Amino acid sequence: MKIWDSHMHSSFSGDSQTPPEEMIAQAQKLGLPGITFTDHLDWDFKEEPGLFDLDIPSYESKIQELINTYTDDNFKINYGIELGLQTHLSNRHRVLLLENDFDYVIGSLHVIDGVDPYYPAYFENIDPIDAYRKSYEAMLENIIAFDEFDSLGHLDYVFRYGPAKELGIDSYEPYQELVEQILKFIISHDIALEINTGAYKRGLKEPNPSFKIIKKYKEMGGNLITIGADAHSPEYIGTHFDTIEEMLLDAGFKAYQVYKSRTPYDMPLK
Repeated sequence: MKIWDSHMHSSFSGDSQTPPEEMIAQAQKLGLPGITFTDHLDWDFKEEPGLFDLDIPSYESKIQELINTYTDDNFKINYGIELGLQTHLSNRHRVLLLENDFDYVIGSLHVIDGVDPYYPAYFENIDPIDAYRKSYEAMLENIIAFDEFDSLGHLDYVFRYGPAKELGIDSYEPYQELVEQILKFIISHDIALEINTGAYKRGLKEPNPSFKIIKKYKEMGGNLITIGADAHSPEYIGTHFDTIEEMLLDAGFKAYQVYKSRTPYDMPLK
């Protein structure tokens, strides 16, 4: 059974040049049951100011037009957003969600002390172990400050970058206590854990988060899972979803979730 892709970007995101129609065409070609557009909104992005200041009225208008044009019995489109979490933006995010009717909201940590780990500067003048620990500390601080999103995006995002792969730094075991605090928090607040296959295009052999974290989440009682490729261009839509399906089944999951009107709906695995 094909899996719904619940994380993708289009030309409404500052880091994509792809018209949303091209993303739709590829998803249909792959036979996916549906997709959710989750274009970036990262206010106060200091490296490239304004890069991710999403034009929400234009975005909403376009996505609704596409929903009306392309939705049929075999293919659906949902309207979502990926919020870049920073503690000082919490109230602004709350107002945003009160004023807009998204189907699905991802909360993602892209900025730590004003720096995105995508940029090499994050790893300068800091021990790698501490650099990764700092990301989990920031994640926990951010979700405590603002928990009004549906799914926690790419929990170990920072491990896509820096020297973790070369140094053999595991994303779970050295940081077990912090990771489990994060998992406990999202479980208790009915926030889903996103399984994001964007890690594979960075040369990693596991998704974000890693299988150890996915398995621990299940062991701790977590049941809400969303799946997304984090594609910014058509060729990455739905990548490695077969691998993810097997991984989730191995961890004990029977279904994943798709959000419509901020409500999760079960989608069976296999």
